[in-house]
Amino acid sequence: MSLVRFNKVFTRGYAKAALRQTALFNLHEKYGGKMVPFAGWSLPVDYTDQTLIQSHHHTRNKTSLFDVSHMLQFKLHGKDRVKCMEELVVADIAGMAENTGGLSLFTNEKGGIRDDCIVNNAGDCLYIVSNAGCADKIAPIMEAHVADRKSELDVSLEFLEDKSLVAIQGPKAAEILQKGVDTDLSVLKFMNARTLNVFGIEGCRVTRCGYTGEDGFEISVDSSSAENFVESYLNVDSDAKLAGLGARDTLRLEAGLCLYGNDIDETTTPVEATLLWTIPKRRRQERNFPGAEIILPQIKAKPDRKRVGITWNGPPIRGGASVFNPDGEEIGQVTSGCPSPTLGGNVAMAYVKKGFAKNGTPLLFKRGKKEIECQVSKMPFTPANYYN
Repeated sequence: MSLVRFNKVFTRGYAKAALRQTALFNLHEKYGGKMVPFAGWSLPVDYTDQTLIQSHHHTRNKTSLFDVSHMLQFKLHGKDRVKCMEELVVADIAGMAENTGGLSLFTNEKGGIRDDCIVNNAGDCLYIVSNAGCADKIAPIMEAHVADRKSELDVSLEFLEDKSLVAIQGPKAAEILQKGVDTDLSVLKFMNARTLNVFGIEGCRVTRCGYTGEDGFEISVDSSSAENFVESYLNVDSDAKLAGLGARDTLRLEAGLCLYGNDIDETTTPVEATLLWTIPKRRRQERNFPGAEIILPQIKAKPDRKRVGITWNGPPIRGGASVFNPDGEEIGQVTSGCPSPTLGGNVAMAYVKKGFAKNGTPLLFKRGKKEIECQVSKMPFTPANYYN
């Protein structure tokens, strides 16, 4: 399957009615963004000045800016905000130093993953970013939980509806962003954050993170200033480019990062998804997050299936395809797959039965009567370049 065909598959099935527009919608049209429906929003899949492959390589070698304003941003205030949030996610938020954060998971009582999110200790509040596709689920959960705990805890919830979010990703991200700030960005390590003046815009929340495997930053900025922010970024350096959903997906897949709804969902536990590292020692010992009684025993017992990486040459295989062992027995299913612009072959994530998850294990895909040889491969498929 070509990357053009992959683009069509990637956007298939999303409702095309009543799409929401980010504050950067007009800017996307100005720069030739090819707008597609995604998680209820109208977002660019790519731009007319670069193909998906060119945009992917530009991000890996230089830097690109992605509009991720569709993500759900919210804050928890009050002296009991940490306790309140830890009742819903697996993170050790109490152990986070000020202006640090990390990836965490909302879990359900059956041990499944309601959503993945970034939780940041912003000092006087918690700042959380979760997925747009789960906003209709997570927002009511947060509202109900805070309301339920209000009588016992000092906590309040604020949705940041007037904020946009952009992600600047790639090895030149810091060099280019540095031209717009007075603070030395080298003091920000991976998952560190500050509130800074950026390109003359006050109050930007700058977090050194991203979802491409490259160094980069996510910046929360007032929506009224979002266009000015992006225009300033584009004008400050000739290597500053825009990128869309297509490259974002191939980049995150090469980086071995899950897409909610594809690779993880409410039927997937953190252990099955190889995301056990998101549950720190204290939370495992206290066993007081949703689904702990299901999740923690899996550590020793080993789950019946496990998320793995798969590589091969030949025709691409996309999500939903079955995986077979060399004897032809079906032992798993692909959740995400695409041609890898960086590696030149194909990469995929799949859940396979226990006993077939070891790196190097030979497996098969089937296309009609044709068998396609593949193998379990270590993730990430491309080296992570986070700034530590």
